[in-house]
Amino acid sequence: MNTTRTIAVTLLASFALGQAQALAEAKPVSHALITGTEAGWRAMTKDDFVNVNCADDTWSFEGNLIKCTGKPVGVIRTKKQVTNLELVVEWKHKQYGGNSGVFLWANPESIQRLAAGKGRLPAGIEVQVLDLGYAERYEKKHKKPSDWFTSHGDVFPTQSAKMKPFPPVAPNGKRSFPSKNTTKGVDEWNHYYIRAINGEVRLWVNGVEVSGGTDCQPATGYLCLESEGAPIEFRNLRIRELP
Repeated sequence: MNTTRTIAVTLLASFALGQAQALAEAKPVSHALITGTEAGWRAMTKDDFVNVNCADDTWSFEGNLIKCTGKPVGVIRTKKQVTNLELVVEWKHKQYGGNSGVFLWANPESIQRLAAGKGRLPAGIEVQVLDLGYAERYEKKHKKPSDWFTSHGDVFPTQSAKMKPFPPVAPNGKRSFPSKNTTKGVDEWNHYYIRAINGEVRLWVNGVEVSGGTDCQPATGYLCLESEGAPIEFRNLRIRELP
């Protein structure tokens, strides 16, 4: 073997060793790269939803884009109830401090009350969709700390619903606070991947798992999108229903 070839082999061996060491030292991937285009997923469209207690012009569907004016406060729901599912959706608030949410397993009784003009939002498990500016607006308006919620993907039961939250937990013991802050601000798209299976909910925000809970009651019901005072847009809403 000549000298040139010996040097080349040595360099290649050193490079391969370095690559192996880098891979061994790499941290585990903590992102869920779920796009909703994998096998078994389908797009959700206007045909999947019915209005519950919003105005006729509160919600509009344009291709894969869903627009909401935010007024009045209320929800649209799926035509049928779902139990085990995965959901992906992108969202962006159009107003600083905007508020919205995705409801899982909203029970039929609460939906009936809303349709009858009693109340504004259903009983179920809410996945919060909150702009980063909401805390500032809340503190200015109410003159007290906003330590009972975050803008980074809280998951919690509403009304008669129940859930055992994953830590970290809000002061009231009911909300699952996010373990990491990954939400982007107003007019920026955020990505949610939600897995709701056998009474357990897990949320990934922009690819990172942050919150959730188990022992949810109910663990079947309607999927709802929430209008709550400010304009918001959703896009690429896709679902995979599971056994």
